[in-house]
Amino acid sequence: MNRLRTVSVVIPARNDAPALARCLRALNRQSVPPLEVVVVDNASEDRTAEVARHYGARVVTERRVGIPQAASAGYDAARGEILARLDADSVPGPRWVEQVSTLMSGTRWDAVTGVGRFYELPRSGRVVAGLYLGAYYLLCHAALGHRPLWGSNMALHSSTWRQVRDRIHDDDAEVHDDLDLAFALGPERTIRLDRSLVMGVSARALRGRAQMRRRFARAFRTLSVNWAIAPPWQRWARRIRHVLGPGRGRPPATRHPTAQRGQGLR
Repeated sequence: MNRLRTVSVVIPARNDAPALARCLRALNRQSVPPLEVVVVDNASEDRTAEVARHYGARVVTERRVGIPQAASAGYDAARGEILARLDADSVPGPRWVEQVSTLMSGTRWDAVTGVGRFYELPRSGRVVAGLYLGAYYLLCHAALGHRPLWGSNMALHSSTWRQVRDRIHDDDAEVHDDLDLAFALGPERTIRLDRSLVMGVSARALRGRAQMRRRFARAFRTLSVNWAIAPPWQRWARRIRHVLGPGRGRPPATRHPTAQRGQGLR
């Protein structure tokens, strides 16, 4: 039987104290507790840091405003063998950490991602969540050449993070950090989509035209900066070569031309 690997839960948060409290209460009721919960206080002006400490989380401060900056700071600071990622308004079930550790321990997956349900919506919300996430996974798969990651419910090995650290765009607050990380992982790595890994999430990201415009703008920004490095047809060609000849290995972990070194814990 494989040993369950240790899990650090990373939560970027900015002015999210009430939602964060609910998330942390759920993490404190896990069947297998995480090694640690790392809350990245992203220049909050409310009680975010105070709430995090109250529930036993370790607080990392990232003063550059932006989810990519905050997520990277959290991954850099985390001590676990597995880095699990949530949003402040995520509500994990009682076995979520155990599921993540089981899926990632002794397997060939580089990363794992799951699905969600909108806890603020009635039963019909399941259909909305299915359509929303289904479209996300389908369209991003086409753009990447492999499965994407969804930041409200995902995990990767800490060793994998270190390998791709210099390829991400955490100097750009207008990219989606989860999609950008999936681009950095590349077609030669394997991301598992596990539908048994279910996360309660807020529907606030889908409310209002301004919010939707912002999300789409960030999506196009993430695609443009990464397609400038490798357009989708090149990524798909790499994926096909990898699948047909898995023994050929992975590309060397070369420095990303636009990434900055030393952007860890500040």
